[in-house]
Amino acid sequence: MKEEVCKEKMALVEKLGVHLENREQLAPVAARILSYIILTGKIGTTFEDMVKILCASKSTISTHLNHLQDLNKIVYFTKTGDRKKYFIINKDMVVQHISSMVIKWKEDREIHLELKNYKEEINNTKKENEKFDLSFHDDYIKFIDGASASVEELREKLTNNKFSI
Repeated sequence: MKEEVCKEKMALVEKLGVHLENREQLAPVAARILSYIILTGKIGTTFEDMVKILCASKSTISTHLNHLQDLNKIVYFTKTGDRKKYFIINKDMVVQHISSMVIKWKEDREIHLELKNYKEEINNTKKENEKFDLSFHDDYIKFIDGASASVEELREKLTNNKFSI
C-alpha cells in the first residue's frame, strides 16, 4: 500500500511540477521541489529527503531551495533537538497568487464592461437584425464577479488562519 501511495505522490509531483513550471516560470527541478513540498504538507520535508526522492544532486537541490526561498514560495522551520530544516509552502505565496488572479479578472471585467457599453451604444443606431448580442459580456461579467467573490473568500480564510495549506 505504501508503495502505491509513493507512486501516486511522485506522479502528482511530476504533473504539478509541469503546471508550476509554466505558471510560475520556474526551472524544472525548482518546480518539482515546490510540488513535492506542497504534497508533503505541514509536516515539511528535509533537504536530505529531497536529494534522495527527487534524484538530484545536493548542489542542484540547494540552489533551487535557496531560489524558492528568495521568491518567498517556501519557508522552513526547525524542531527542538533536531538541526534539520523542514521546508513547507509559504502561505503568503498562495495569497499573492489569489491577489494577482483577482487583479487580472478585474481588468478583464473592465474591458468587457467597456466593450458591452460600446456595443449598447452602437445597437441604438442599428436595425434589430444587425445588433450585437450582449449576452456573452453579461455572462462573462457575472462569471468574473462570482469567481472573484469566491477566491476573495478563500484569501480571507487563509489570511485569518481559518485553515492551513
